[in-house]
Amino acid sequence: MAATVAGTVAILGRPNVGKSTLLNRIVGEKLAIVSNKPQTTRNRIVGIWNGTIALSSGGRVVKGQIVFVDTPGVHPPHSELGRFMVREALDAIDGVDAVLMMVEAPEGPARAAGLPHAAAALPEIEQRIIARVLEARLPAILAINKVDRVREKSALLPLIDAWSRREPFKSIVPISATQGVGVVELVRDLVGLLPEGPLLHDEDTLTDRSERFLAGELIREQLFHRLRNELPYASAVVVDHWQERADRGDVVIDATILVERDSQKGIVVGKGGQMIGDVGKAAREEITKLLGRPAHLRLHVKVAPDWTSSAASIARLGYDRED
Repeated sequence: MAATVAGTVAILGRPNVGKSTLLNRIVGEKLAIVSNKPQTTRNRIVGIWNGTIALSSGGRVVKGQIVFVDTPGVHPPHSELGRFMVREALDAIDGVDAVLMMVEAPEGPARAAGLPHAAAALPEIEQRIIARVLEARLPAILAINKVDRVREKSALLPLIDAWSRREPFKSIVPISATQGVGVVELVRDLVGLLPEGPLLHDEDTLTDRSERFLAGELIREQLFHRLRNELPYASAVVVDHWQERADRGDVVIDATILVERDSQKGIVVGKGGQMIGDVGKAAREEITKLLGRPAHLRLHVKVAPDWTSSAASIARLGYDRED
């Protein structure tokens, strides 16, 4: 009988490095929203992988459960919301069994995922993450993401060699979260870091987040897809009402989109209500997929002046937690 291993793994990295895309790829469900804009993720999202895997080619086979904690991107914060997001990310290290740090593969020969050619120093963000990993004395794996955009794979070798000289990493795995390249190898290495013991969650559990929370995130994702400049970062979504109608097999949702200024409200609503109509239609389709039953969505837009700069405001919107 295969041994059972289970544990938690925090995924950390700078914004837009592909953390949420990787989580969704591994668990096989869309739990974390994604966009091409940085700082899309604001809260920790838990996603759970279950499976049986050999720890090496022809090696010991184990039954494993990885409880992934996807985190906001670590960045220099410029608002109360930004400071909350960075705390969410770095504090996720407390209480986990291992850390998965992600960086990007180089887009060209002159760029090396933020790592200087001589590996003498790291950018502040990666330094900060590594310092917290070392402080917590946790095993860590480095995933170099987006290798699908590297034409000459040999360009990765100097990067892997340079990173291998950094002290915290048990292994370095080149991956493409969008295409699934290297993901099985990454999961195998992570399982190998976890302690033997019983599963932490039922095998049919995918996340600890409620359907209500995930629906609100899917609405916010559509704002990120459609709005330009800083407006997505000045918006939040509150699910006001959730009615499951057993007799009809559907759910009725009322949600409010919050922005900081009247001018932003006009943009979100759009000419003749076109923008909010498009957001609502796309979000409703995504929520229907998530729930596996029809969803009816009514959206409203409200101005909450400078909410991103107020600790009390972000707490009321759920961007807070008890320590």
